[in-house]
Amino acid sequence: MLDAVRYLVDNGVKWTAMPVDFPYWRAVYDFFRRWRAYDYARELYERLRRSARERAGRNAEPSAGIIDSQSVDASETVGEDSRGYDGGKSRDGRKRHILTDTEGLLLEVTVTTADVHDSKAAPALLETFMDQPGRLLKLVWVDCAYQGPALAKAFARHGVRTEVVRRSDGRRSFVAWPAGGWWSAR
Repeated sequence: MLDAVRYLVDNGVKWTAMPVDFPYWRAVYDFFRRWRAYDYARELYERLRRSARERAGRNAEPSAGIIDSQSVDASETVGEDSRGYDGGKSRDGRKRHILTDTEGLLLEVTVTTADVHDSKAAPALLETFMDQPGRLLKLVWVDCAYQGPALAKAFARHGVRTEVVRRSDGRRSFVAWPAGGWWSAR
């Protein structure tokens, strides 16, 4: 069933056009709807993430994370109501706001129009992640876009400390950090 859903997503086919190698399309569709309704995909991902962290010799739940965003162009078919213009990146589309652990594993993601400032989307991103039971996040590294009273209030409510990482070389372009990331180079 999982392979059938992955095939559908990867190839963009209609449910009724599933190859005969997979179970009957209606059974796959019903399976997918149940998983989506009960958020089983998130639960599966959470279990896999925890397992990967433990195999790497870390605690299952991270105590430190990184928040950042990425603006991406929207296709021509994306409606005006769900896209915006990010003047800083010259992108007309959407923005992904992500929270990862220090291993780079995804903890939470929020998608907004590209014109939403990072500091406006981050409180909801943090709230969504921290509202789940058993969260141990205590430190989050951010860039200088993540500042302001609403964001500080959200972090304080959960006892999470932020550390703003500033570029020390004066550049404005992308620079690859050593293996392990900038937090290991400090």
